[in-house]
Amino acid sequence: MSRPQDPHRPFLPFGNPFRNILPKGSYLSPKLLALLNTFEESLAERLKKLKPRDREDVLSLSWMRFAIESLCGIHTDIKMLITALELPVSDWDDKWIDVYFDNSVKLLDICNAFTSEISRLNQGHLFLQCVLHNLSGDSMNSVRALASLDGWRQHISSKNPRLENCFSIMDGLVKTLDLPKIKNSAKGKVLMRAMYGVKAVTVFVCSIFAAAFSGSAKKLIDLQVPDTCLWAEAFSGLQTFVNIEIRSIYLSGRVTVLKELEAVDASVKKLYPIVQNEVDPIEAEMLQNQRSVLGKSEEKLSHGLDLLSKEVDVFFKIVLTGRDALLGNLRIGGNASESVKTDKVGGLTVK
Repeated sequence: MSRPQDPHRPFLPFGNPFRNILPKGSYLSPKLLALLNTFEESLAERLKKLKPRDREDVLSLSWMRFAIESLCGIHTDIKMLITALELPVSDWDDKWIDVYFDNSVKLLDICNAFTSEISRLNQGHLFLQCVLHNLSGDSMNSVRALASLDGWRQHISSKNPRLENCFSIMDGLVKTLDLPKIKNSAKGKVLMRAMYGVKAVTVFVCSIFAAAFSGSAKKLIDLQVPDTCLWAEAFSGLQTFVNIEIRSIYLSGRVTVLKELEAVDASVKKLYPIVQNEVDPIEAEMLQNQRSVLGKSEEKLSHGLDLLSKEVDVFFKIVLTGRDALLGNLRIGGNASESVKTDKVGGLTVK
């Protein structure tokens, strides 16, 4: 993770990770090279599509949902590549299995933390619904409306302890962006290079979510990927654009960087003093106008959070089914079976 005092420093602690994967003079057959190029070109296209067209799209819930949707596609692509490589799990090096299982359990934990935070944010919906109800013409109750507005403020400003654990897990992912040395396996070299791309993009997207949910740009990660990757240029362009915009938002002093949440917060700030004052005919009209604005922004926030939560759940299931499939193959093949043991996810992992 980039250091607070030097947030723009690219992070590549172990030098070029492909030094041991594709050393100078290494040979890949035309078939393997075509498989690798197809995977990397597809990854580059996904990254290009993920780059926001406008600065205002950065950290909108719709863009964040698209980011997770892109991760789902990338993780599906790596499964297809593994199948196309025709590399039986029995031929996998123990180190590759260790990397895969360690990464997957970390991703499952991160998904759980993000789901927890999305759920916490969505619980604020109840406070806002009470505000809207208590400000309706038939049941006007400014005292209860103020209490609900205060409740919403306190709820949104509270911290989620599960995120702190998520941040430490992400630190671990970044520190393992180096790759094991691959010997005498051209297919293994292709597999590890592709898995590096998946991991780099996954860490980057997760760091964006961490920055959005934590209220701090310090959670952003700046990765430098080797120029030899066909997706390197698209990745660097996306990372630079998004990270600069998020840091700019926080430097401006805004409390939240989530666009829909910011819209609700702005509406609450305008509505609060109106509700506090005695309502005369002019203010009554202002009150109902602001109530309408709050209702629309609240609906958009709630809908966006629901869709984002569903997409994170889809990603969780993709990672989980990938683990289960590999575990099933390990049990059938018997390779490395002695090193398989129960872990905290409730399944199995290789240590």
